[in-house]
Amino acid sequence: MSWKKIGKALLFPHIAIMIILVPIAAVLLIGSMVFVGTESPIAIVSYVIASYTLTVWCFKIPYLIKFFKTFKNENKYARRWQEDARLRVNVSLYVSLAWNALYGIFQLWLGFYHHTFWFYSLGAYYVCLSVTRFFLARHTTRYAPGERMQTELKKYRACGIVFLVMNLALALIIFFMVYWNRTFEHHMITAIAMAAYTFTALTTAIINVIKYKKYNSPVYSASKTISLTAALVSMLTLESTMLTTFGDETMTATTRKLMLSATGGAISVLIVATAIYMIVVGTKKLKKLKTEVKNGKQ
Repeated sequence: MSWKKIGKALLFPHIAIMIILVPIAAVLLIGSMVFVGTESPIAIVSYVIASYTLTVWCFKIPYLIKFFKTFKNENKYARRWQEDARLRVNVSLYVSLAWNALYGIFQLWLGFYHHTFWFYSLGAYYVCLSVTRFFLARHTTRYAPGERMQTELKKYRACGIVFLVMNLALALIIFFMVYWNRTFEHHMITAIAMAAYTFTALTTAIINVIKYKKYNSPVYSASKTISLTAALVSMLTLESTMLTTFGDETMTATTRKLMLSATGGAISVLIVATAIYMIVVGTKKLKKLKTEVKNGKQ
């Protein structure tokens, strides 16, 4: 076998080998960092395997992009998902609704069990999210975007009111974080995974808020605003986790409290501003719509 063929086999292995390498590299890497130590022979082997796995997958990126483009254009279900905004909104709302409701009920149960307002405030926040998503999901399931504009505007304004209530729960969460030093503590690997997820969710939420404006549907805009608000609060949770996980030896308690207060205050103000905007805009558009309907009847 020539060196050219050997190099090609190493850089472009069979897809089955590439898939098998991913869990092997992940297990070795996490195991060496958590249990063995970063300077052991096993850790060095895990670094080599992880680097090799990442390299071969990077070489495969152009082929993966081509594959997914072909799949998106030729598969009828993928085409429907791409073209049907209503389907995407409904799936997003119902999945988020189920998660928020279950997590909120769990936090409320913890509050009842431990007799602490910390869990009650977390539960109230997630219950508020699930309630808003429930009312929006009921509408998007029954009606197409723009079909019942007056109803959509009322729900859009109602979401703004719920945001104000939700901000009270968020204020309690921030207070417990800062005053009672109630933070989220996780393992280093978990914290890094949370960071990747949170930044992805925030980026996606910002893109969707801008993207879904073209449908001229207050309900669609409200659903994406909820996702953006949830992502912003997740950023606060992530900051708390990062400061607790990585900042114990390099940062004083006072500095952590100041950072959490600044971030929490900024997010709280942004949520209030968003709520007021939704209430004001929804009210103005409702008045305008009623005037147009009244003038049309005359």
